[in-house]
This record gives sequence, C-alpha cells and structure tokens, in this order.
Amino acid sequence: MVGNRLNPIGTLAAASATAILLLAAGCRQDMQNQPKLIPQRGSEMFADHRGARPQVMNTVARGQLREDSYYYTGVVQGANGYREEKNELPFPVTMEVLARGQERFNIYCTPCHSRVGNGLGEIVQRGYKPAANLHDQVRVSQPISHYFYVMTNGYGAMPDYSAQLTPADRWAVAAYIRALQLSQNAKDSDVPTGAQVKSLKDVALSKNLQASFADPWSLPATAVQAYPHVTQEGTPAMAPANPADPAIKIPASKPAAPAAK
Repeated sequence: MVGNRLNPIGTLAAASATAILLLAAGCRQDMQNQPKLIPQRGSEMFADHRGARPQVMNTVARGQLREDSYYYTGVVQGANGYREEKNELPFPVTMEVLARGQERFNIYCTPCHSRVGNGLGEIVQRGYKPAANLHDQVRVSQPISHYFYVMTNGYGAMPDYSAQLTPADRWAVAAYIRALQLSQNAKDSDVPTGAQVKSLKDVALSKNLQASFADPWSLPATAVQAYPHVTQEGTPAMAPANPADPAIKIPASKPAAPAAK
C-alpha cells in the first residue's frame, strides 16, 4: 500500500503549475496595450496614427474667447477695410494703472528708451541702434493704441514684448508713455490752480539725495554714441534728445569725365 501513496511535494508542484497556467491563460495583451493616449506618442486608435489630436474646428478654449478684439490687438477695422489705430484705451485709467505701467516700463523699456523715454537708454549709449524718442513730434502725434500694437508685434529693430507683457500690462505701459510725454512737455497752464510744483532738486532733497542727483548725469568714458552729440538736440538722459529723423550726410559725387570725341 506504500507504493500507492501520493508524494506531497509532487502534488504541491502540480497544483502550483496548474494555477500558473490558469493565471497565464486569463492574462491578455489588453492589459499591456491599453486603449489610452500617451503624450507625444503615436496611437493605433486613429487613422493618422497621431496621439495628439488637433482641436475641433470653431472651438475656443476656456478663457480665450477674446470678444473685444481691440483690447487684444490695439486696432479696429477702418471704413476702408484696413486696420486702424485709435487714441483711446479699452478701460479707465487710474493711478494704479499708471503705477503698473511705470513699473513695467522701467523694467522692459528703459534699457533702450531710458527712464524719460528719449531713446538714449544704457545699451543705446554703448552702441546699440538708437531707439525711438517718445517725445518727438512723430511719436507724440501717434494714437495711444500704436504703442500697444508695437509692443504686441514689434517694430523695426524692436522685438515684440507680447510674451513679457500681458495685454493689460501693454495698455498700462501705453498709458504711462502718454503721461510721460505730458510730463516732459508740461506748461504752467497745465498745472491745476493752487497745486504746488516742486523742482527736481527739491524732490531729490526731500528723499535725502544730493541736489546734483537731478542734474544730467555724465556718460562713462567707454560709452559709444551712435550719433555725434549735438547740444541743441538735448542732453543724453534728458528729454528732448536725438531728432526723429537724424540728418544723413551724403558725400558729393565727383563730376563725370567729359565724353571722348
């Protein structure tokens, strides 16, 4: 009867093997190849095998409706069908808006245009292409949305600042530019009756600074002027500065040689 007795170890091994086979038979590749999309990978779910799907036509993402096109572009469609700039802001201007515009202007605009906006910023003094003088007749006569449009799309050597400045900040900077233009060309008649006007030296002394702080600062010996300095055009770092269209001297051509007879 001993020969008919089952081996416990063999029985356990057979049972384990059976269980493994049953588990293996129950597993399918659906667990490995799940019907889901992985970013930046292909997919067999679509005919074009692209996992990243294009947006559905005529859909707008949440928060990107932009119904007020003037607020986001700074232009409107004119009567002739072309874009047209306007001399108005899309929201009321408050002291908070001007303070925000001054802060953004001092960060992003002063390297080229300087703190007073005369186009002689620090990098211009060292040989960079002269920036626009915001106080010349051309820039003062431009509508306020022109500055927003330039900050959005760039102009000439100036790149766009749409990545650095939100639409609200671009409008705030445009408002501050207009205020800066008024401050540099203000007259006594612009001052409200009874208002006290302090000189820059008095303001400097009130802030525990030397009176000379308000004087034009001298350029370093390493500074490079793109144009020769002309006293009549203004002192560097003080408005007004270089003209809108600097004079270009063209050498006189030599007279043509007489034709041979």
